[in-house]
Amino acid sequence: MGSLQVFLDRFGPSSQAESGWLQNLFTFVHQHLSPCAGGPAHCAAVDQSAAGEPICGPAHSINQSASGASCDQGVCELSVCVVEKIQEQSCLSSSRPVSYRPLSVSELLSQQHLACVSNLSWSTNQHRAWAGEAELSLPGQRALPRVSLLLIGWLREGRGGEWRLADGSGSVRCELTCPSPLWMNRLVFLPHWNYIPHDASGRDQERGHLELIGSPELLRPRAEQGLAAGPGGAGLDGALSVREAAGVLRNRVRGQRVSVVGQVGSVRPLLEVAGSSFFFFCLVEDEQTVPVLVKDSNLWWSQCVCVGLRVCVTALRVCVLRGWRGNNVLCVTDRSQIHTGYTQHHTHTLKQTLEHTLSGTTHSQPHTHSEESEPPPPSPDDHLQMDQEEAEPEEDPVQSGVRIKRSRVISYQGTVTEVVSEGAGLYVLDRKVGLCLAYQPPGRRKLRPGDQVELHHVHFLYRPCPDLPPSMLCCCLGSSLRVTAFSRVGGASCDRSCPGDGVLPRLLLQNNRGVDQYLWTCHLASQLAHSLVPAGPHHPPLPQCVCLLSWKLSETLWTPRGPGPRDIYSEMLDQPHSCPLDQYQVDPCVPQLLSVSELLQSLSSLLPPGGSGLSRSQVNSALSWSCRTLTSDPGTGDGLRPRPLLLVGVLQLPSERSEFRQTLQLRDATAAVGCVATETREDGGQRAAFNTAWIGSLVCVRRFAMVTERFLQSEFPSCQHLDQDRFISHRSGRVYLQFSLDHLVILCPSVTMVTHLRMKGAEPGSDEEESSAMKKRRPDEAVSSSVTMTTLPEGGASLPCVTMVIKVESKGGVAWRNTGMGRDGEAGLELGFSATALLIGPVVSWGRDPRNEPMMEREAGPEREEKVLLVFSGVAARWFPVLQPSSVYRLTALNTQDPSVLIGSSVPGQRGAELHSDSSLQVRSDWRFHTLTRPLLLLHTWTQTPPPPVLTVSQVLDCRSEVVSFQGRISERVGLMARKGRAGHAHTGRHAHSGVRLTMCDQSGRSLCVYLDLSHAPYTPGLLPGNEVLLSRFLRKISRSGGVYCSLSPVSCVTVTSLGDSCRLAPPPPAPSMHLAQWASSRCVQAQVRGHLVCVLHLQLQWSCCRCGSVYTQVCSSRCGSSSSGFRSTAKLVMDDGTAEAHVWLSGQPVQTVLGLADSQWEGLQSAVRVRGHIQVRPRGRSQGTPGDPEDVLLRFLLSLCSSDVISRQLSLTCRKRTNQSSAELRRFSRGDRDFLTRLAPPLQLTCTHLDPPTC
Repeated sequence: MGSLQVFLDRFGPSSQAESGWLQNLFTFVHQHLSPCAGGPAHCAAVDQSAAGEPICGPAHSINQSASGASCDQGVCELSVCVVEKIQEQSCLSSSRPVSYRPLSVSELLSQQHLACVSNLSWSTNQHRAWAGEAELSLPGQRALPRVSLLLIGWLREGRGGEWRLADGSGSVRCELTCPSPLWMNRLVFLPHWNYIPHDASGRDQERGHLELIGSPELLRPRAEQGLAAGPGGAGLDGALSVREAAGVLRNRVRGQRVSVVGQVGSVRPLLEVAGSSFFFFCLVEDEQTVPVLVKDSNLWWSQCVCVGLRVCVTALRVCVLRGWRGNNVLCVTDRSQIHTGYTQHHTHTLKQTLEHTLSGTTHSQPHTHSEESEPPPPSPDDHLQMDQEEAEPEEDPVQSGVRIKRSRVISYQGTVTEVVSEGAGLYVLDRKVGLCLAYQPPGRRKLRPGDQVELHHVHFLYRPCPDLPPSMLCCCLGSSLRVTAFSRVGGASCDRSCPGDGVLPRLLLQNNRGVDQYLWTCHLASQLAHSLVPAGPHHPPLPQCVCLLSWKLSETLWTPRGPGPRDIYSEMLDQPHSCPLDQYQVDPCVPQLLSVSELLQSLSSLLPPGGSGLSRSQVNSALSWSCRTLTSDPGTGDGLRPRPLLLVGVLQLPSERSEFRQTLQLRDATAAVGCVATETREDGGQRAAFNTAWIGSLVCVRRFAMVTERFLQSEFPSCQHLDQDRFISHRSGRVYLQFSLDHLVILCPSVTMVTHLRMKGAEPGSDEEESSAMKKRRPDEAVSSSVTMTTLPEGGASLPCVTMVIKVESKGGVAWRNTGMGRDGEAGLELGFSATALLIGPVVSWGRDPRNEPMMEREAGPEREEKVLLVFSGVAARWFPVLQPSSVYRLTALNTQDPSVLIGSSVPGQRGAELHSDSSLQVRSDWRFHTLTRPLLLLHTWTQTPPPPVLTVSQVLDCRSEVVSFQGRISERVGLMARKGRAGHAHTGRHAHSGVRLTMCDQSGRSLCVYLDLSHAPYTPGLLPGNEVLLSRFLRKISRSGGVYCSLSPVSCVTVTSLGDSCRLAPPPPAPSMHLAQWASSRCVQAQVRGHLVCVLHLQLQWSCCRCGSVYTQVCSSRCGSSSSGFRSTAKLVMDDGTAEAHVWLSGQPVQTVLGLADSQWEGLQSAVRVRGHIQVRPRGRSQGTPGDPEDVLLRFLLSLCSSDVISRQLSLTCRKRTNQSSAELRRFSRGDRDFLTRLAPPLQLTCTHLDPPTC
């Protein structure tokens, strides 16, 4: 090839490596840059020539009759130019960079799959220093690897204002920081560039893009374009100032074309409306502003203009912007051009610069501006100093603590250090400032960690969301964002907090929301991604349903608040500026979402408050069972966190591995937790959860309480040894939730819940608002139904089945039963229970599973009463939480058409014997129960089978039945220690208690003790003071002292029917008020009495050793070695209310109240007793003081105190009967010459549980 040899001869003798490198370079230019090669570059040049414009290709002109010789000559000249430019930029001065090879655009897109950087002027040491600096500034990130590649091509205009690098093989998108308009349609060589083969999140939505980290080298000059005044005086010489242009806008002249010079004050983002793309920038001078509309073929200007740059725009016309109140704007035309670095006072200098540039002598930074034309970038510290009082907070009249604040418009420059959520448009600048881009259209290039950005007219917000950085910058349509330096590190890791396609910003565009609500929704989406989507190294990208769920939950929890539809033109052009970001809400109590695993990490304290002075037995007894209830809302009790909490998960039946087999469980991707759930009856009362439609529904629990119960077997010598685990022999704990189903928000309903909601909305007489809310909610539920498909394996909808409608009358408790189904044929224990149900109708065959659809008439049988005993064992026992008495269910056996599977078997009887037992039916593990909330029941089924009576505590105390079912509230719970030699069952999770004593009360204040044996049954959660429980079929017994109590039987069942108010223990109902004579003949255990204090029979003050209980002076009297002691006081009083007399025992704080001593006097009395250890006072008998000191001052003080008028006063006490009540005795009285023999009742022996403060 002659031209090749000519090319090689131009550079003289070369080594074999350099000669080969020159040949490869020449071949590359001939194949990809020559007009003879055709391709996109050649076509673009031809089109440009046809339009009457100079050709910006490798030759000065394209002539179809040009010979091959002229083409080869052009290739040779272009190759020489390329080599000279490479030699100028190379860091090697004496040799050529033979390690660098030219690469076409198509090869770059197809072969380069990793992000990389290429810099011809760098040495190896310079690159190492560059990479080390990048990795030091962003810990955890890796710098871009270096490649030795050369890129040459034309800078062309792409669609939507893109800049693209094109050669004969294809084109690739280019990103530039602030390019010069002179680069467009020029053949360039790129010595410095980054290549990103994918977007920042790692998903190949595009085929990659280039980032120019340095100015390109222009290879060929183009023909000089005219700089004189164009048609209509639209050239550089006739350029108007901004003030003059403002006058032109006010006085519009049709057909007029003007040129305007000024400083760019703001740049609006590129928008696409109704298929038309455009953007605005404003020229400012003093206080005058002129908006310029750019569209069509000039959209590539969007990367050329930046705030602070002086530009001149030619051939502008005045047009009316209809969407902006009829105001006029300047609009570019087909002949418009933009010139940067232009000043009116240096027109001649600019012309010389342009002519010098067009002649081919270019500088490395041809678009660099003087200090006067572009001000220095703003400093972050200068713009983020904001006084909170300047925000002018206003109190919200509805919610306390909620403030409405106004944002502040500032400018900021910083570095992106974290990508919080690319899809949601959330980033972190300088590790302390948040950035939200959701109120702007998404850019072509996503920000990456390490990008240096410059923001103008951005809104500064302080603490709009407590889960994000306190300082937030939010961009609206009036803000401008420019990347001033591209990142030196690779792409960010895969973002799982929000899909990269921007679901949340699209929802924000459709439903305008406050910025504080949007930020909280974005954080909620990231939390849901953690709690609902399983984590894994190869997990697919986050589905859109998580963002839809977060948006739906946000709409449910937040009151709709927003300025209405956005006016894009007013937001971009109005002065003063107005947009949705002007105001925002600051709420310190915004809800916080927790995963189940995070919730279960909360632990309670070891010893309850006020336990530092307990004795050894009291400490170990208090620690044997401890419970702490923390509510999700800190405003209703002891809160788990300072903010209200939310839980999101799927309600499920308990699994075989569940800790609680009697409750539902809430499960997410991290863990599962047991739930004691109740729901509201039609009459407004509470009952245990019975609707199976909740199973499989994805719900949000808005209000709940977390209960932590701990069981401890310990032998602590005192409270000072609680930090030593060697005194603990066994410990176990259980954590579960308590909530009402009324406090749940259905995010994604199950199939049966959809049917239930449809029937509930179609009920006659239902609330119209509720029905309309269901209709509005159903499309959202349909959108997010994919969550149900992944979380609820409903299956079997089209399988044949047989069903039977039943009404549960009673059920027994869950217990371990010997079913003979153990491993290897041995006897085994399985959880099981039984339930008695009334058969409503016959067994019905179906072609598909009807689930909980309305009951059909054929499912109601003839007028006869038939019952069946349902036996649940093993896996089937999981239905225990939702099977409740008086509820109607449809029992379904799938994949069969045989009605006999649902027909119970009767017990065979002998001839002549009459059987009174019901048939039994063993429930299989694959059978299902569906609640029928509106069954079609015949009248006889209600009249013939009345529900079993449920008594109150007072009725149980007064009745004489041996088996009772009653309901009441738990006022006290006491754990019963296991007897020696009797261990709990292995399946119960051995703990310190073999049983529980519950004190039940009703509204009358009367109480009853109930004893539960836990040795052969799993632990029952929810047995806490304040909760109401239903105790079915318990044994009523009489104690030896005549008191009534109840105990568990093999068929007994405990059901929690109502929870305490927000899990805050309300005070129990007051004990009944009685006279002493009335109480003596009553079986009431606890009562409130009011009477006169007659005298003090006994008073004892003592310091006791916390370990052994002996008298403690300076040391323990028993020499046990303990150094801790506690003060104890006891007293015995005589009280008379006019009807009878009682002896009342007091201890602790009530003794101080009875003696009438102030706190300082009581502390002084304790100090005086500490010297001697103890003292006993018997005012009406023998008083025991310190031996050998009959004139004891302390003893005489206490004697005088017990006989003073302070003691003799009216008192109101709540007392409990002691067990050692003596019987009546005969007494003889003499009056004159007559003797009287009568039977006198002894004084009641009472223990004071509460002493009301004495009234004056």
